[in-house]
Amino acid sequence: MWAAFISAILFVSLLFYAVSEGYLGYMPSFDELENPETKLATEVISRDGVVLGKFYEENRTRVSYEQISPHVIEALISTEDERFREHSGIDFRSVGRAVGGVLTGHFKGGGSTISQQLAKLLYSEQSHSVFSRVIQKLNEWVIAIKLEKRYSKDEIITMYLNKFDFLYNAIGINSAAEIYFDKSPDTLNIVEAATLVGMIKNPSYYNPKLHPKRGLTRRNVVLGQMLRNKVLTQKEFDSLKQLPLDLSHFHRESHIEGLAPYFREYVRSYLKKWAKEHKKPDGSSYDIYRDGLKVYTTIDSRMQKYAEEAVAEHLGGELQPAFYKNWKGRKNAPFYFEKNAKKEIARIMTRAMKNSDRYRNAKKAGMPYDSIVASFNRPVPMRLFSWKGEIDTVLTPMDSIHYYKYFLHSGLIAMEPGTGFVRAYVGGINYKYFKYDHVTQGKRQVGSTFKPILYTLAMQNGMTPCDELPNVQPVIELPDGKTWEPKNATKKEDIGKNITLKKALATSNNWISAQLIDRFSPQPVVKLAHKMGIESEIPEVHSIALGSVDLRLEEIVRAMNTFPGKGISVKPVYITSIVDKFGNVIADFVPEQKEALDERTAYLMLNLMQGVVKYGTGVRLRLKYGFKNPIAGKTGTTNNHSDGYFMGIVPQLTTGVWVGCEDRAAHFRNIRLGQGANMALPIWALFMKKVYADKDLGFEPEDFPKPTIPLKINLDCDEQNQSGEGSEAEYGDDEF
Repeated sequence: MWAAFISAILFVSLLFYAVSEGYLGYMPSFDELENPETKLATEVISRDGVVLGKFYEENRTRVSYEQISPHVIEALISTEDERFREHSGIDFRSVGRAVGGVLTGHFKGGGSTISQQLAKLLYSEQSHSVFSRVIQKLNEWVIAIKLEKRYSKDEIITMYLNKFDFLYNAIGINSAAEIYFDKSPDTLNIVEAATLVGMIKNPSYYNPKLHPKRGLTRRNVVLGQMLRNKVLTQKEFDSLKQLPLDLSHFHRESHIEGLAPYFREYVRSYLKKWAKEHKKPDGSSYDIYRDGLKVYTTIDSRMQKYAEEAVAEHLGGELQPAFYKNWKGRKNAPFYFEKNAKKEIARIMTRAMKNSDRYRNAKKAGMPYDSIVASFNRPVPMRLFSWKGEIDTVLTPMDSIHYYKYFLHSGLIAMEPGTGFVRAYVGGINYKYFKYDHVTQGKRQVGSTFKPILYTLAMQNGMTPCDELPNVQPVIELPDGKTWEPKNATKKEDIGKNITLKKALATSNNWISAQLIDRFSPQPVVKLAHKMGIESEIPEVHSIALGSVDLRLEEIVRAMNTFPGKGISVKPVYITSIVDKFGNVIADFVPEQKEALDERTAYLMLNLMQGVVKYGTGVRLRLKYGFKNPIAGKTGTTNNHSDGYFMGIVPQLTTGVWVGCEDRAAHFRNIRLGQGANMALPIWALFMKKVYADKDLGFEPEDFPKPTIPLKINLDCDEQNQSGEGSEAEYGDDEF
């Protein structure tokens, strides 16, 4: 008997020794136990502390014990491990109960502790037989004991809740709280905590989204366990179990949904390059999908929300319906060609087909071109974007391409003077369907938004806003011997009269712009544009006076931001710092500034551009939208009104808006609807209305600060007393 007893003891001891040394399966090393590997999502955080989005392989964000609601802790211990605070990794009472249940056929619960469950999540492999399951269980016991030796109880329960997968990409308690209840984990109430803890037994079977009845029943079981462990009183339990299962705030997390998707994609592209160039202390590169970085950005979530709402309100509510109406019943809609329309439209549609994922995938699969074309003309079920919600329909892919050619797109970027901090960034109308970014990717002809740069050169060369030039069409001899006679929309009675530079810019007069560039030549204009922050190549030709150059929206806004910045050009700042998962700041970003203008010139340009809003092409800001505060602005409309712009400047913010179709051949049929004052300006107005209304943002209607050295020139031009909306007729370089 003693021999048998001693043999059993030796066998068990040797068995546990073999397990501990890894002879019967994987056993983590000391270093691995001290630093268990977890894949943590990188968070993109706004300046006001809102998580805009994440980049992840697993959607997990680690939180501390103090950041978890006590209700979650109490529910978990009551349900999964009543004696968690008492045992050292193995609860022998629970083990005995589980073994007895198996032997008698009356199973009353498992014997795994929270520490064992954590060991299984961290290190155990999937078992496929009774023997391997026994070995796995022994491994979990040994790992659980080792975990208990190295971590406190609070740390173990925190690691467990950070590791568990609650489905729907909700890995860890932080993501689960966000996705199921749109809350932070420390604000979860009792029933929400019980709902999440209830899933731990089987996250699929008891999932409240997939199976509401099972989820509700399981939640009440958890509440019953909390009653049994005296966490709840009978009265509290009776009241709470009657509450319905509330998942009204449930939402899936996706990189294509949520706030600022275009901005998040811009940040992701930047971080991928940054990660390749920066190393961790161990010499390896950072992984933005696994290393749990926190990326603090300059975006203000409130202003971002207002910007996105403004774009949707104007385009979805007014401009897009007007576009449909403008083209209704018209041949070749929505494209306008004076000749060879059929051929040009076929070219546009073929190019769009070849740029589609459907075409690329078919070509990659080896499908012949004729077969691909045929597939694009066969009806298939599909889901389409619309401003009134997604549409499920049956359509040929070619018809869907034509459907999307009707849509007007938009870009918006709002930047602080001086710092360059970008507070709002809208790259398009819907990232899910239109991934092209119109802020930092796309280049479009900028039209009259370029004219302030030309006028800046005039101010630098001694001219003032009240200086006058004759309102006549110039005939300019170009270096190649040809002549340039720019067009302009002007009343017959105004031809030949003198006009101030302030009024000329306010009404976007092409003749005056042409006279100015003829006086100063294109070369210094291009040089000045680059000093003000435009990085793209600009041809040294006279037509740039009317904005024939293609630029990114980000560039032209940066240049305009020089004026309220008192002549300082500052590169846009999107990220302020990057912090690793341990809380260490691993990168800081500061504004890159350079002096482009003197303070006097910058102030004169603000004075000039205020005329645009007082009585020029931007006057509807006062007449329709009721703005009374000083605003410097500039509208822009390109050839055939394919692009509409508005640059709006107040002392605290410079904002640029672009609107246009994907193809330049698709546009409004008349300039009244297609000008920048109608397409882009209303978005700025709606955005700033919301910004001023939010008192927490601290934006107040105020005047632009005057330069430190007083000006000794007259700025009180006669036309300041004029009112009425100006007309804007601007022409691109193919009108020259």
